[in-house]
Amino acid sequence: MPLLARSVQAPLHIHVRRGAVADLGRILADGRVSAGGDVAVVVGPGQGERIAELIRPSLQTADVFTTTGGTLDAALELADKLRSRQYDAVVGIGGGTTVDTAKYAANRWGLPMISVATSLANDGIASPVASLINDGIKGSYGVHIPFGVIVDLDFVETGPERVNRGGIGDAISNISALADWELAREMRGEPVDGLAASLARMGAEAVLTMPGDLHDDAFVTVLAEALISSGLAMAVCGSSRPASGGCHEIMHAIDSLYPGTASHGELAGLGALFCTYLRGDERRFAQMSDCLSRHQLPRVPSDIGLSAEQFVEAVAFAPRTRPDRYTILEHLAMSPDEINGKLAHYVDAVAGR
Repeated sequence: MPLLARSVQAPLHIHVRRGAVADLGRILADGRVSAGGDVAVVVGPGQGERIAELIRPSLQTADVFTTTGGTLDAALELADKLRSRQYDAVVGIGGGTTVDTAKYAANRWGLPMISVATSLANDGIASPVASLINDGIKGSYGVHIPFGVIVDLDFVETGPERVNRGGIGDAISNISALADWELAREMRGEPVDGLAASLARMGAEAVLTMPGDLHDDAFVTVLAEALISSGLAMAVCGSSRPASGGCHEIMHAIDSLYPGTASHGELAGLGALFCTYLRGDERRFAQMSDCLSRHQLPRVPSDIGLSAEQFVEAVAFAPRTRPDRYTILEHLAMSPDEINGKLAHYVDAVAGR
């Protein structure tokens, strides 16, 4: 993945609460975002269009664009449409693919972007990364971090629960990513940004130990804030390092070899648990396994419909998805037979939890 624009500037506006979408007008009234109210609103299918209708009275000079697919082509097409007039800002309303498409298009013209998330599927709601599909393969593109982030719990609550559960897996995968970063420091002298690591760890630890579930406002708020903190961590250090290690290498490998198998967050959580097992960290393994189980997230390949042979193939392929990364996978440099042996013991360990 290309290096991100290093910036310690956090979004100037972060709103996580019920009814938070009503704050959009106040954010856009900030002269640093929009001086004249000329805003492009980007929505996806479903709740994005519903929210656009709700805010239309306060955005009478806005143009609304609908996007689908989450592809690089869709983002470039949207960027071309943004040239139709002078816009002050772009507002992306919807799930991860819609927000990422809007982020990329806004970044093409250097426009401030406001992220209005209707789901908590992953940390893309506030990250300086746009995950888009190009030629059938999902890639990560560096963009500017959103100027503002709105998470309205009313809309998150009515969204697909499985989508939101995926965000739990993505949040706690930071623990594995940070362990990989520390391993790279020990083995290769790779510098670790302490502030970025703290931001990424803070949210992950909170989600890992927080009681409750997605029907509990307190838990959902903690999850939203954890995902936002993860995005800030990437912006601080200028790369996805604090939130992406062997866990995400496995995720990208499965996406490439077996597209459509599971969501980003589901795969990140599974990959993180497997990598934690490979490190021999029994305490963390127990914590993460219990958390994934409690929130009904996959822990073994069969939970996502993959055979042992398919998962072994994905793990063997995983280091090629991020050639610049040093993680537990590169450190162990396992052969397929060795991965298969580790996987068998791992499945037994999960079953014993």
